[in-house]
Amino acid sequence: MTMLAYLIPISLVLGGFGLGFFIWTVKTNQYDDPDGDARRILSGDYDDRPKT
Repeated sequence: MTMLAYLIPISLVLGGFGLGFFIWTVKTNQYDDPDGDARRILSGDYDDRPKT
């Protein structure tokens, strides 16, 4: 039972860090272009294959 006294605050702190990091990524516009990667992967302009 005393282990819960350690685990509950630790989990709340880690959850708070995760939530804070997520809010920081939203505020710094990390999710601005969700369609860009979908279009980029289908085009041949950004092909990473070596030229033979």
